[in-house]
Amino acid sequence: MQREEKQLEASLDALLSQVADLKNSLGSFIYKLENEYDRLTWPSVLDSFALLSGQLNTLNKVLKHEKTPLFRNQVIIPLVLSPDRDEDLMRQTEGRVPVFSHEVVPDHLRTKPDPEVEEQEKQLTTDAARVGADAAQKQIQSLNKMCSNLLEKISKEERESESGGLRPNKQTFNPTDTNALVAAVAFGKGLSNWRPSGSSGPGQPGQPGAGTVLAGASGLQQVQMAGAPGQQQPLLSGVQMAQAGQTGKMPSGIKTNIKSASMHPYQR
Repeated sequence: MQREEKQLEASLDALLSQVADLKNSLGSFIYKLENEYDRLTWPSVLDSFALLSGQLNTLNKVLKHEKTPLFRNQVIIPLVLSPDRDEDLMRQTEGRVPVFSHEVVPDHLRTKPDPEVEEQEKQLTTDAARVGADAAQKQIQSLNKMCSNLLEKISKEERESESGGLRPNKQTFNPTDTNALVAAVAFGKGLSNWRPSGSSGPGQPGQPGAGTVLAGASGLQQVQMAGAPGQQQPLLSGVQMAQAGQTGKMPSGIKTNIKSASMHPYQR
């Protein structure tokens, strides 16, 4: 009996040591995620996960060791229940359990799930029992088919993304034409000073010059100032004759209109 008790105590000590190491590793990793997230790198996260995975494997080895007794066969019975604050319990639980009273014991020493969870589990078991074997087999086949289609789509997308990354992108423009267009717009490169024949300067023969336009404009101003408000018809006829006449010369019709405009129509 004493040998079994010593073996149980040694197993509990080893188990508590492994759990304490795992707890410290989890606390440090959570601290990094909450306070050092701005400078946290992916390799350090992988190192933390690797450390936690190794500690969990070690804990499982301790539980599965042949010298470790089956803890499920051990029964824990509360000897003293008190509503007063217990400092030793506070220290051992790191401040999580201040008292060991009738309210705390059912939660910490529970060997069965909560009544609500147990009721939901019973309901699910009852619903599962109502389904027949054929219907269950059809549902299983349907679910397997959906999972297979989803996995096939995911693998297809991965293959297409990998092939798209390896295949170079098709070029949709000509760099030479783009550079030439930019040089022409920015620096005028490749542009000529050629003008069409209809847009020649005023010095070429056969084209209306600036002097003619100014002379015609002054004649029109004289007609408009000297004539009465009722003399708009001769002015329009003179403009029409100027448009119909030869370019480069003052039409005779405009002179006649100017002379006639200087005479009042009621002074005859």
